[in-house]
Amino acid sequence: MTHHTGTAKPPLSARMLRATFRGLPPRRYDVGWESNLVVPGADGSPLLADHYFPRGEGDFPTLLVRSPYGRGVPWSPMYGILFAEQGFHVVLQSCRGTGGSGGRFDLWRNEAADGRATVAWLREQSWFNGTLGTVGPSYLGYVQWALALDPPPELKAMVVQVGLHDPHAFFHAGGAFHLENALAVAVGMTYQHQGVAPLLRATLRLRRRLKGITGARPLRGAYEPALGEVPWLEGALSHPDADDPYWAGAAVGEAAERLGVPTALIGGWHDVMADQTLEQFGRLRRAGCETALLVGPWTHTSALQQGWPEVFSESLAWLRAHLCGDPSGLRPTDVRVHVGGDGTGTWRDLEDWPSAPATTDWFPTADGHLVRQAPTDSAPLASFRYDPADPTPSVGGPLLSRAGGSRDNTALEAREDVLTFTGPPLAEPMDVLGPVSARLRISTDTGHADVFARLCDVDAQGRSVNVCDGLTRVRTGQESASVTVSMSSTAHRFAAGHRIRLQISGGAHPRYVRNPGTGEAPAGATGLVPVRITLHADSALALPSSCQQEAQAVSSASRSSSVAPLRQ
Repeated sequence: MTHHTGTAKPPLSARMLRATFRGLPPRRYDVGWESNLVVPGADGSPLLADHYFPRGEGDFPTLLVRSPYGRGVPWSPMYGILFAEQGFHVVLQSCRGTGGSGGRFDLWRNEAADGRATVAWLREQSWFNGTLGTVGPSYLGYVQWALALDPPPELKAMVVQVGLHDPHAFFHAGGAFHLENALAVAVGMTYQHQGVAPLLRATLRLRRRLKGITGARPLRGAYEPALGEVPWLEGALSHPDADDPYWAGAAVGEAAERLGVPTALIGGWHDVMADQTLEQFGRLRRAGCETALLVGPWTHTSALQQGWPEVFSESLAWLRAHLCGDPSGLRPTDVRVHVGGDGTGTWRDLEDWPSAPATTDWFPTADGHLVRQAPTDSAPLASFRYDPADPTPSVGGPLLSRAGGSRDNTALEAREDVLTFTGPPLAEPMDVLGPVSARLRISTDTGHADVFARLCDVDAQGRSVNVCDGLTRVRTGQESASVTVSMSSTAHRFAAGHRIRLQISGGAHPRYVRNPGTGEAPAGATGLVPVRITLHADSALALPSSCQQEAQAVSSASRSSSVAPLRQ
């Protein structure tokens, strides 16, 4: 049915990069290539696509990969060539207004309709056998959720890699604009589909001008000398309220609540999308949808670089099981997570991810300790002055740049605007698996502040490394206010002799836009007012308990560094 006799080979640049990949399954087929196929979008706009296919006799399923980042390197080898080698047709398509496709790119607004239009086009292709899967990372995951709002009957499997379903949460979770990551997305969205050279020039231009952009007053439009006009970025910055009509239809996570398409999710503990990945898993589980979860020791970008052998193998096994009827590569449990700390960390197999585990409270004290005994009052513990003219810098964490991930926090914690509370050396290892949060009682002298809370692992030499964190915007009156800072989730082992540390500050700039202290919206703020932030005694760090039923026995397979794929 699908014998191809064409002689076109994939582009040389894609084949050269493919040749550098290591640790991947052996190739099954040579790959052919058809370029610049015209697919009618929902409004008739011509959407360009490249078709990669296995050279050989066979009835092969199809993978749809829709991207705003162009169809060249690295997408062509990572998704076009690699999956076609394994026996899949791959349609790699440029989203509307990108990569030569017609129309105007408008972040998130056209993906559901254009995805459905593309499936309608697939039905007319002689090589399409009626079995469809989707795969892809980041925004390429968002377009999958958009299609899943009204899934076509041909859709039999999805693999969402470090993907998002809620653009507002990406930009504004915690109440403060995620400035540095938003700028990085703007570079990628605006320039990557134009090719490697324009992207590199724009990235270097942003790097040179980052300090000037993030320190500008007002912030609105300050990025234009580096990036040009980016209408969706201006829109996201200027509409902080999730209920604003601007965001109507942007969130597509509700698709998971009624989905029947088997869906594998892949994330990283330092990925900017980690919270959304875990939210997707919980929704799919509650809906009774067949799903599986892999979370590695990765950032958003390292998942597709250092983590690629694991990510690709996991994705391939899921697609092969649900599109080709071959479940032989699936692993025995639904969840596999990398437990960090304790040297290089280990992989652990779980039956489920503890979305609401029992927690253990640790309480800060006035002398800088972190103890298990609850306080008897709500007296002030410590205070610091946050000055937006000299904002507390961000160090590591979930960033899109290479500066993300686990980093030494020693210099950061030496600042006068950072509080630390540290537990005693642990007599035995302690595992933390699940969502981490801080319940804080805060008072301020101006009423306007942000509170950044971070969990750190302090080794025997005193080196403090970040595990997970979060920020919440706080508005207080004359009295103190209780706030909960969601600090994301983790799977981390604190080794014997290590100490648990809670770090508190008034921001993490330029990861988050600085709070001007005036009550003005950050996009248009011009004034800066310092604030004194006071932490009170009835505050607590809530860590998910290390219970036997959560941890499970570590299988011999999960002690290795390899990732066995999923079960059916």
